[in-house]
Amino acid sequence: MNRLSMLHAALIVALFGLVACGRDASTNAAQPAAKAEAHEDEGEHEEGAEGEHEDEAPQPIRMTADAMKAAGITLATLAPAVLREELRAPGEVVDNAYGTALITPRIEALVVRRHAKLGDEVKAGAPLVTLSSVEVANAQAALANAEQEWTRVKALGREAVSGRRYGEAEVAVAQARATAQAYGLPSGFKGSANGEFTLHAPHAGRLTEDAFVVGERIEPGHTLFRLVDEAIVWVDATLSAETARRVAVGESARVALGTTSLTGKVVQRAHRTSEDTRTALVRVEVANTGDALHGGDYVEVYLDAGSESEPQLAVPTAALVQIEGETVVFRLATDGTLQPVEVRTGNVVGDQTAILDGVTAGDRVVVAGAYVLKAQMLKAQLGEGHAH
Repeated sequence: MNRLSMLHAALIVALFGLVACGRDASTNAAQPAAKAEAHEDEGEHEEGAEGEHEDEAPQPIRMTADAMKAAGITLATLAPAVLREELRAPGEVVDNAYGTALITPRIEALVVRRHAKLGDEVKAGAPLVTLSSVEVANAQAALANAEQEWTRVKALGREAVSGRRYGEAEVAVAQARATAQAYGLPSGFKGSANGEFTLHAPHAGRLTEDAFVVGERIEPGHTLFRLVDEAIVWVDATLSAETARRVAVGESARVALGTTSLTGKVVQRAHRTSEDTRTALVRVEVANTGDALHGGDYVEVYLDAGSESEPQLAVPTAALVQIEGETVVFRLATDGTLQPVEVRTGNVVGDQTAILDGVTAGDRVVVAGAYVLKAQMLKAQLGEGHAH
C-alpha cells in the first residue's frame, strides 16, 4: 500500500469515531432529562396520593337519635369517679348456720304423730312432732307428785310444818321441773303422766329435712327435722387463694341467679386454702328477698376487689376503638355529629379504662356501640376509595 492510501484509511477511521462520540453524548444528555421527568411524574403521583389520604381521613358521623337507638349506640357524660374492680366467681347457696336448728329428742322415744311435713314454713312455737317415752312418763308422774306436795306445804305454811319438810318440798318440785324440761317438756307443763311430749319450733323457718316415720323408735340426738330460717342465707364463693386476699370483710357483694340479682355483704374470708384445688372460700350474707335463693343453688357472685384512690375520668373498655393505629372514642360535637377523638389511656380497672388526655369532664361520649360507628366509618372510606 502506498502512502496516499494509508492517509485515506486514517481519515475514514477518524470520521467514524467522531460520529460515535456524538451519539453517546446525545444519549447521555437525554438520560438526565428523562430521569428528571420521571421524578416529576412520581412527585405529582405522591402529591395526588397525599391528597387522596387527606380526603380519606376519618370524618364525623351524623346520626339521628332514633338511628343511634336502633344501632345500640349509647351516650354518657364524662365525670370523675372512683374506679372499682368487680370480681366474678362461682358460688353455692348454703344454710345460714345461725338460723338453723336441728329438731332432735333428748331421750329414746317413739314417734306418735307428726304435726308438720317436709317443705312446710312454720312459725316460732309451732308443734312439729309428738313422741312418747317411759322415762318421760316417770318424769311427768314425779313432777305431778312434787307439785301436789309443794301445794299442800305452802297452804299449811311454815308455822304448821317443820322447816325441813318445807325445804324438801320446795327442792323436790324444782328438781322435778328441771328433769321434765331436760326431757323436752315445756316449763309450765300440766297434764297426765302418759309419757307423751311434743317438740316445737324454736324459731320461724322452713323444714328442709324430714327423716322419720310415725311409729319409729328414735335414739337421742337423731335429727327429726332440720329447720332453716331462709330470710338470710349464706353464699360461699370460690376464688383462687391469691384473688381471695383482695376481698375485704364488710365489703358489698352481688349475687345473681338467672335474672334475679340480690345484694349482700362479705362476712367471712377463709384463712385456709384447699390443698386439692388451691382455692379459698369467701362467704357472703344475703337478705333472701322474695325467697329467691335456696340451699344448694349455684349462683354467680360479684365481689368488690378494691378501688383506685383518686376519682378520674374513665370509659368502658369496649368504648375504645383503634383507628389508623390510634386509640379513639367517639364524642358528640356541638353540631350533633359523632367525632372520633384520639385519647391517652391509663389503668384498666375491671371493665373500665381510665382516660388521661383527649377528653374532659362534661363531654358526651359513646359508651356502647363504638364498633358500629367504626364499621360505618370504614365503610364510608372504602366507598370513596372505589370512586377514584
